[in-house]
Amino acid sequence: MILLTGGGTGGHLFPALAVAEELRRRGHPVFYLGAEGGLEARLLPKTPIPHALIPAGKLDRSAMRPQEAPKVLQGVLRAQALLRRLRPKAVLSTGGYAGFPGGMAASLLGIPLLLHEQNARLGLANRALAPLAKGLALSVPLALPAPLARKARVVGYPVREVRYPKDEAKRRLGFDPQRPLLLVLGGSQGSLELNERLPPVLKGLPVQVLHQVGERWVERFRPLEGEGYRVEGFVDTPLAMSAADLLLSRAGAGTLAEAAFHGLPAILFPLSPKLDGGAQVANARAYAQAGGAVLGAWDRLSSQILEALEDLEARRRAMARLSPEGAAARLADLLEAFL
Repeated sequence: MILLTGGGTGGHLFPALAVAEELRRRGHPVFYLGAEGGLEARLLPKTPIPHALIPAGKLDRSAMRPQEAPKVLQGVLRAQALLRRLRPKAVLSTGGYAGFPGGMAASLLGIPLLLHEQNARLGLANRALAPLAKGLALSVPLALPAPLARKARVVGYPVREVRYPKDEAKRRLGFDPQRPLLLVLGGSQGSLELNERLPPVLKGLPVQVLHQVGERWVERFRPLEGEGYRVEGFVDTPLAMSAADLLLSRAGAGTLAEAAFHGLPAILFPLSPKLDGGAQVANARAYAQAGGAVLGAWDRLSSQILEALEDLEARRRAMARLSPEGAAARLADLLEAFL
């Protein structure tokens, strides 16, 4: 058995689920260890993957949170008990606060631990676990101290490698296959800024819109719905990206990797560097330089959308060249080497 852990948010959860699918396809039993209250608590019951949820204190690099320390300790102890019972041959942690207890427990029990980092710098949980891990898998090349660099390998960002024919996907979602579809994503939790600022612009354009507002904002923004404008709390990303012709979104690493896999051009509104240290701005610029995306400008967004729709094929090709296809298989290969 291989145990996977990590989550709290979609950026950490979805790569692990992609690897779980690949491992199951290869015949390996898998088990998922997630955090109580994380996104995985809602999504894992909808999958065939056996799983458990444990406390996981939220580590925060910007502020001390003494009240979270007991949850971290409780989570590690619960994870140790679970790993002793399941006796996995290897553990993959994709980071986030949900990935720390299982990763630490694996290290304490001498179980081979592989970490996967999605971003252009090590997250707090992975930074703490990296010296203890047997391997470190990266989505993009990182400058690392020599002891970590020796066990690091760039594998890419695992995504669910599922595509649907565009017309079929549009029909399944209830949209007209003959009209362009814009997909709006604000990350797994939604984005209040995009939810408030985009609809007035989009409703004036000859397009259909599928707008993921986030579960907590659904009722507030449900009145936006009308002919060709759909509001959802959460969408099936492979189906939605297969159907869409253009993406309007933040610039999280996971969203961009999935868009690249689907060859889906994007107009990006990255988070302020004050909120994430500039990671999303760097992501957005990299995809823009490759020709698959542009940085959104509120004062001329309508024209940006129309220009993108007129030049879709070239932008699709540019985006597809950035595809992380095969990343889940490469991570599965690393895990099999530990068995």
